[in-house]
Amino acid sequence: MACYAMKRRLLGGESMTPMNSGDKPTSAMHGDLFSEASTPAALVPGAYILRGFASEQDQQLLHDLQTVLAQAPWRHMQTPGGLAMSVAMCNCGRLGWVSDRAGYRYTTHDPLSGKVWPAMPPSFAALAQSAAATVGFARFVPDACLINRYQTGAKLSLHQDKDEQDFSQPIVSVSLGLAATFLFGGLRRSDPVLRTELNHGDVVVWGGQARLRYHGILPLKPGEHPLTGDVRINLTFRAAG
Repeated sequence: MACYAMKRRLLGGESMTPMNSGDKPTSAMHGDLFSEASTPAALVPGAYILRGFASEQDQQLLHDLQTVLAQAPWRHMQTPGGLAMSVAMCNCGRLGWVSDRAGYRYTTHDPLSGKVWPAMPPSFAALAQSAAATVGFARFVPDACLINRYQTGAKLSLHQDKDEQDFSQPIVSVSLGLAATFLFGGLRRSDPVLRTELNHGDVVVWGGQARLRYHGILPLKPGEHPLTGDVRINLTFRAAG
């Protein structure tokens, strides 16, 4: 029943069976819990994949995501050109990334509710900081987490993360649920692109000379994951302000 309830919320279902206190994950988010993850694999200088780094914390992360979604539900934002994005999004943290006819930007308030974005769960922040420190970004303190939900066919075109104020801070991207093909290009959109599969629990960190590289996700293939159903969840952490 707990997994069903979680899937309903991740899919955006309105009716959901509340999780009982006995269903709530109890694993603590201490640094030593991340120590058994595989050795970081370099994509390019400054960019690394940590395979399975978030796997042991997956239920805690997904449980805390439900708390965020209760305050800031999924929505399909518009591009500045007026097109609806195929990926559903929400935010948590002091700042949230938004897109509409006015452009791309960070805001302190959710434009749908007028309220401040939900606080970033401690489990989220601990994971992001631990992953960043593992590959040499020891001072990373994220103040924004953009949460993406991919369903079959959803994709993210090649783009740069350049709406932040401090490019010396890395990007930390956490994959949960279905596998997806990650695209990692160069500093120009026309540069050659690396392709690698990201699976449940994988974390990608990039910064330094790789911070402004283009990246994206190919259209999601159909599948089923025991925790997320037929969707992929991505948590992207940034120091935006």
